[in-house]
Amino acid sequence: MNFLFDYHMHSSFSADCTASMEEMIEGAIRKGLTEICFTDHIDYDYPDETIVFDFDKQDYDRKVKEMQANYEGRLRIKKGVEIGVQPHLLGQYEALLDKETFDFIICSMHTVEKKGLHYGDIFVGKTMEEAFAAYYDELLYCVKNFKQYNILGHVDLIKRYAKERVDNDFHTVLTDIFNIIIPEGKGIELNTSGVRYGLSNGMPSDDILKLYKQCGGEIITLGSDAHNPEDIAFQFRESLELFQAIGFRYIATFENQKPTFHPISNLL
Repeated sequence: MNFLFDYHMHSSFSADCTASMEEMIEGAIRKGLTEICFTDHIDYDYPDETIVFDFDKQDYDRKVKEMQANYEGRLRIKKGVEIGVQPHLLGQYEALLDKETFDFIICSMHTVEKKGLHYGDIFVGKTMEEAFAAYYDELLYCVKNFKQYNILGHVDLIKRYAKERVDNDFHTVLTDIFNIIIPEGKGIELNTSGVRYGLSNGMPSDDILKLYKQCGGEIITLGSDAHNPEDIAFQFRESLELFQAIGFRYIATFENQKPTFHPISNLL
């Protein structure tokens, strides 16, 4: 590969990661990456009081700039963030992002009806289809009412925590979501961690990637969601080949929230 970009990865600034930025950067260099973007978590009102998904913004900015200077010429490093949206928090995130600057913003949803996906609380007292419907309805609400982001993260994350499949593919509400974000110049990611966590695909699954393309979507990023150096760039070649097979011609990187498009044919 001539170029390789990992646009979803974490460091010890995220409450669920112990690897330092230096460790993640060295891991990226070992794997031959050209550019990475740290997307550490800010996830307000997370339903676990033992975990605080937030970090010191000035310290984060200082550390990224230090890494950019230290690794200049070896690896391009961008400053990103992954925000965990919930309908009642959108104003709080708007205030944050009016004040802070990032190269790249992932809009993710880890909590539904103020219940954590990770612990399976959203499934209690609901059929599997009802839980999925609640997840996508809240995501639709958020994209209608929140605009300060670049891509949607792991759009079908709920599949990772579901104990059984649902017959409904939810393409109708996903089409509504894509018909909102695509004209606004926003995209989605392929998050390869789905396979690491036991799914047959990354997130989103192949059918959702195809639906996004059919709706006219072109802005797509590739991220491992790595929380340790070993998982950086996980299954990237297979993912690029999948993009090509679906009909995507480019993947995107970002600087100051402006996309640059890289021909996939140059990356394989």
